[in-house]
Amino acid sequence: MTLLDVPARPPALAPGKFRDPRLTARGEPRAVVEPGPLRTLWVNTGTLCNIACVNCYIESSPRNDALVYPTAAEMAPFIAEAEALGATEVGFTGGEPFLNRQLPEMLADVLGRGMRALVLTNAMKPMRHHEARLLALRAAHGARLTLRVSLDHYGAELHDLERGEGSFAPAMSGLAWLAENGFAAHVAGRAGFGGEDEAALRAGYARLFAEHAIPIDAADPVALMLFPEMDASVDVPEITTACWSILHKRPDSMMCASSRMVVKRRGDAVPVVVACTLLPHDPQFEMGGTLAEAARPVALNHPHCAKFCVLGGASCSG
Repeated sequence: MTLLDVPARPPALAPGKFRDPRLTARGEPRAVVEPGPLRTLWVNTGTLCNIACVNCYIESSPRNDALVYPTAAEMAPFIAEAEALGATEVGFTGGEPFLNRQLPEMLADVLGRGMRALVLTNAMKPMRHHEARLLALRAAHGARLTLRVSLDHYGAELHDLERGEGSFAPAMSGLAWLAENGFAAHVAGRAGFGGEDEAALRAGYARLFAEHAIPIDAADPVALMLFPEMDASVDVPEITTACWSILHKRPDSMMCASSRMVVKRRGDAVPVVVACTLLPHDPQFEMGGTLAEAARPVALNHPHCAKFCVLGGASCSG
């Protein structure tokens, strides 16, 4: 897959939606999020992954290198700039971040500055390859390093339906290894997966964690994050300026008010900054070559802005 293969607009959307960054299809002023103080810098470590999920918003797979591996040297200036701007956390996402062999070096850079580091991982073989370096980082920096493990459901059958047959067992093994070795570990699941409501899902995860002696509080919305689906086949409403008061939401609570993500696209000489973790491909959300350049307003001109952030109320960071 190439960047040209990534559709700029999901085909299921009603005509005219998410076309104009200023106005909705109905001619109403589109909601815009002003930048606030930078809290979280995200680094996309590359779109390559050891598995291919059915509904991966970024189309990660063992063959997709549309976003290539950035090096630790390339990320160092962004991490330093984030620190200077007051950010307290750097998150690493992919793809599977541990396929990037320089991830431990990037983590050491972040943690050595006194910042927190968060890694979103499937906890499978690529993570286990780095066990010794992870143990050293945990010993030196403790709970400032958090690993969030993707478990789409508390049951193997539904998890494997999304992530591939046989994927649940190694993911659980990796999560258990993290727990046994005292890592700060969180879990990410899918809201409404299998038709269950949130209470039923959290109860199911609680049973799973208890069974495997994993010290995660399933009632904690940060320790167990349940993310809404980002299905491009479902039409979603556009967000207008009036929606903030109607939905009782605040623009400064949106992910793009306090975070940015750095990506390196295949064929590009240098990384660039994009508005958020969900929109690495759409050129309208490319913000510049530095975090300072990227500190400008973001028009909510994409279905993910509505479905995931405003209506779903989700955030990739805690």
